[in-house]
Amino acid sequence: MQQQSFNAGDIVYIFYRNPHIQDVANIQEAAVVNNPENPNELALFLFETYYPLTNDFVIFSSEMDAEQAYHQYFH
Repeated sequence: MQQQSFNAGDIVYIFYRNPHIQDVANIQEAAVVNNPENPNELALFLFETYYPLTNDFVIFSSEMDAEQAYHQYFH
């Protein structure tokens, strides 16, 4: 999962928690992009917002992998 290297332009899948209802999580597609504030770093682009690409995210390269992990952890 997280140990992979990503490149700008990759489409990835993450678990996204609803900020209003913390016990609700969904699989969300995000794009890996160059961080506009620091072009030497990558960021996740999700819901019109840039997030630094850090170990705070569990990132999956395929939706199927994300769904399998989701069912393991949330069901």
